[in-house]
Amino acid sequence: MAVKINKTNAARLLDRANILYELIPYVVDEDNLAAIHIAEQLGENIAQVFKTLVLKGDKTGYFVCVIPGDMEVHLKSAARFSGNKKADLIPMKELLPTTGYIRGGCTPIAMKKPFPIYIHSSCLDFKYIYISAGVRGLQLKLSAADLIGFTNAGVCNLLD
Repeated sequence: MAVKINKTNAARLLDRANILYELIPYVVDEDNLAAIHIAEQLGENIAQVFKTLVLKGDKTGYFVCVIPGDMEVHLKSAARFSGNKKADLIPMKELLPTTGYIRGGCTPIAMKKPFPIYIHSSCLDFKYIYISAGVRGLQLKLSAADLIGFTNAGVCNLLD
């Protein structure tokens, strides 16, 4: 018997926009929320499993970076692309009140408020990528071009 997967707000918004995607469940390990663990569970290349990070710039305020799951965002590059002199990851305690999402379940789609979004250019190397569906235990599989178009994301090198 197939397991019923409840749609998230992000999935419902993609439905409304007629964007093709798949909801892919995985088993959550509360002690290991890393994207590498998710990629292993999905049997996918970690370079295709993207994580969503929220940063705060000194001029523009909050913005979102979507990068390959095994990489670290380069803060100077992120600041430059977002029109800031400097930027830092927001403290974990600010994530839920700012975005409506918890660590391990943050997606660039359907945040509480619209923030500028920047996605690492390597997303264009793949037919599809994975991002969080907005809850732990569920990934969205979709084309990077659709994600970029839907979120109006800037595409840039956020890693160096």
